[in-house]
Amino acid sequence: MFMQLILKSMLIIFFSFFFSANSFCEEIFYSLKKNKVNVRYGPGFEFEVKYIYNKKNLPVKQLDKKENFRRIIDFKNNSGWIHISQLQQSNSIIATQDKILFKKPSKFSKPIAQIKKGRLLVVQKCEKKWCKIKSDDLNGWVDTINIWGLVNN
Repeated sequence: MFMQLILKSMLIIFFSFFFSANSFCEEIFYSLKKNKVNVRYGPGFEFEVKYIYNKKNLPVKQLDKKENFRRIIDFKNNSGWIHISQLQQSNSIIATQDKILFKKPSKFSKPIAQIKKGRLLVVQKCEKKWCKIKSDDLNGWVDTINIWGLVNN
């Protein structure tokens, strides 16, 4: 009886630790809402501005949150705190390697252009392992391999 109680307690502790640890591992991406966004040293307006982003739709990954501020990191590993009002649900990705832009979501489709590593791509929609994107005057589909800014890519 005593051993069963210990075993049940150990199982409860294991599962609560496992599920709570997994909830912290979830990746959350945002995009910058405006062309000028302040990044601060800490989670408040009283903290100095560390640097300023000048790129609307730039994807950033959330590392932490405190009240209305999000600690973020970008594709180049710059990090800091941004007020949530300057962020929107992620709508963009960055190619981590050179990619081909296709007319349809298939590698057998007509290639439209080459996308260079580091290029910002605004996502219109995603289906399976493909995203329909827009970048300047280009529209088409890219596979989700070697991109930064999507969860579970």
